[in-house]
Amino acid sequence: MDASPSPAPAPSAEPAPQSPVPARRERNWKDMVLSLLAIMVPVALMVGFYRYALDGEEPKVVDTAPAIASARSSGAFPVLEPAGLHEDWRPTTAQFRTVEDGKTLRIGYVTPAGAAVLLIESTVPAEKLLPAELTTSARPGTMLTVDGRQWQSYSARANETALVQLSPERTVVIVGTGEQDALRELADSLG
Repeated sequence: MDASPSPAPAPSAEPAPQSPVPARRERNWKDMVLSLLAIMVPVALMVGFYRYALDGEEPKVVDTAPAIASARSSGAFPVLEPAGLHEDWRPTTAQFRTVEDGKTLRIGYVTPAGAAVLLIESTVPAEKLLPAELTTSARPGTMLTVDGRQWQSYSARANETALVQLSPERTVVIVGTGEQDALRELADSLG
């Protein structure tokens, strides 16, 4: 056998076939703006529908009657029920629970000014309840009289204040981000 090298193929005069995918063109700022618009328009439509058609910004109002009825039927403590609050006070949460140390009724409100206020009535000992609800750094302030009842004001979390009423049968706490006038208004409605 001849071990001579085979001749190299002759160069072809025809160019190699090109790929069927066109070369990627450079993107400019107009392409980016159009891409963003394609994304932002549907998002804006969904947000608008949620806010205006579904009242997405309005808090969902709940019926407090079942939680209050459960607390009353338990017989754990005399229940103070808010009465006479303006209709702009919207209850957003209401629950009655039995916990390890006692029973607790919690009703959350959004005030007419949009602040959050929580009413807590509980048989949990105050030395456990107050640190849990107001933090361990909560400090008592001045004594207030609201509708003939004594309340102790407290500083709670950084943006919250509280009114606390201690009695042998239960502890009542009103805590919220609103002005103290809103807390007093809720305290005044309890009967």
